[in-house]
Amino acid sequence: MTTGRILIILHQERSSPGRVGQVLRHRGYVLDIRRPALGDPLPETMAGHDGAIIFGGPMSANDDLPYIKTETDWIEIPLRENKPFWGICLGGQMLARHLGARVMPQAENRVEIGYFPILPTVEGRGLFTEPQYVYQWHREGFELPEGAVALACGQGDFPLQAMRYGEKAYGIQFHPELTALMMNAWLVKARHRLVEPGAQPEKEQRLARHVHDGELRAWLNRFLDIWLEKPEMVEPSGIEPLTSSLRTTRSPN
Repeated sequence: MTTGRILIILHQERSSPGRVGQVLRHRGYVLDIRRPALGDPLPETMAGHDGAIIFGGPMSANDDLPYIKTETDWIEIPLRENKPFWGICLGGQMLARHLGARVMPQAENRVEIGYFPILPTVEGRGLFTEPQYVYQWHREGFELPEGAVALACGQGDFPLQAMRYGEKAYGIQFHPELTALMMNAWLVKARHRLVEPGAQPEKEQRLARHVHDGELRAWLNRFLDIWLEKPEMVEPSGIEPLTSSLRTTRSPN
């Protein structure tokens, strides 16, 4: 039984589900946005939601923060109930930690910031093109948990880029939610990160967006078709457009 609701878990007051939220709303879903870091509770069952997404943030999945532990432990609920779960960047790292895998920085504290190519594994060929350029902003990666399937691999410092656990749980390193406004905010608010080893210069990132953003938009729709097991819902009705929830002024992880 479908509910028409997707649980959205964010980590800062002005964080946004970005393009992911826009596309889900266009497909007719209502977004139930919660921020456990600000005291919002998480549901005890997924019976009222068709899926759950944990987004990224500047914190680490290894941080000793109450809400990090709460979210990481909570992932057991969609896994147990076999409901669609999707972890994006920090959310993917939380999924890996929940499943017993390590989350860690790379050698010499290198980062991955900008557009980088990833390659599908044999299992990921139906989801990713070859190569697939995606937008990255992270300083940690995760190992493949026992029982999970690698779907895409990077060619640089962060080899594992996407995985699936079971039938409906996915974790990725990159940011398909990025809108032009979000990119502007990240590049301004976190400009100091662009001097770190592995980060692309701002100009290179902006030029790459013009080349690769259409492909990433197509990937998002392809992924949602698979993740939600249906291309579209009924036409949306009575759903207010995203306004302030689409704004973001904080930097990512």
